[in-house]
Amino acid sequence: MQEYEIKRGHFPKIDGGKIEEILRKVFGQFDKKEDGSYETSFGALARLYVKIKDSKTLLVETTMNTKVDESVATETIKKYNAFLEAATGFTAKERSHRLQKRAREGKL
Repeated sequence: MQEYEIKRGHFPKIDGGKIEEILRKVFGQFDKKEDGSYETSFGALARLYVKIKDSKTLLVETTMNTKVDESVATETIKKYNAFLEAATGFTAKERSHRLQKRAREGKL
């Protein structure tokens, strides 16, 4: 399970079911679970689990299908990054920098 920081001031853009709009826009369909989490699949993502932990943290767990064409894998990565950017407010580069900083500080 990966924890992604939500950009300060970005939480209202995903709260109150707005994350459902993002999931629908990026992946098409999804299942909403009783605990408030969401599951979907797309391309090389056999399973994508998403849950808002709090106003600062998004929990994401993925299960990948490694036996897909390279074009499907590339499209999946683009969609996954688009989802994370819309959900967290951080670009892939910003998420990478924040993750590296946390690793250097021993907070992983």
